[in-house]
Amino acid sequence: MRKLTYYVASTIDGFIATEDGSVDFFPVGGDHGPYINAHYPETLPTKVREALGVDKPNGTFDTVVMGRRTHDFGVRTGTASPYSHLRQYVVSSTLPEKPDPDVELIAGDPVAAVRALKREEGLGIWLCGGGELAQALLPEIDQVFLKLYPIVLGAGRPLFGTGARLPEPACFRVVTSRVFADGVAFLKYAALRP
Repeated sequence: MRKLTYYVASTIDGFIATEDGSVDFFPVGGDHGPYINAHYPETLPTKVREALGVDKPNGTFDTVVMGRRTHDFGVRTGTASPYSHLRQYVVSSTLPEKPDPDVELIAGDPVAAVRALKREEGLGIWLCGGGELAQALLPEIDQVFLKLYPIVLGAGRPLFGTGARLPEPACFRVVTSRVFADGVAFLKYAALRP
């Protein structure tokens, strides 16, 4: 069975974006970027891959699932198909139709849709964001790959959304961790399930 991996950047106080969705506060450069890009090149948007001359085959993920606001970020930067080198799904109950021929729309239950995707053959499934979708899909998240930046934002969009109280804590264990010279920590967690 394929795994669902929430691969995301976060501040140390648990925010993945500002309240208006900006991620401009995350610094670009440093030594973490080349390492992570070499190991997970499929998580780079297609336009960035092309600009950098990245031509590596997908090694970890072949499918990406994202929420409407995460997808809208790509639309604002000029593309409705940000990861055309992957199978792309946008979860939204408000989009009237597919935003692009290369993007599938999940208008119904995202948990049921992800369970169906996990039963298919292939590489892993990348949950690109956002926090509200991560909260809804928490029972299906098998791994969290977290780029933890040494930044305190104070407010913004939380790593796992807001508002819902879990019936019990979701527990994970650290599988690997690495701290780079630029201060970014890259942590891999695996879900602990009975």
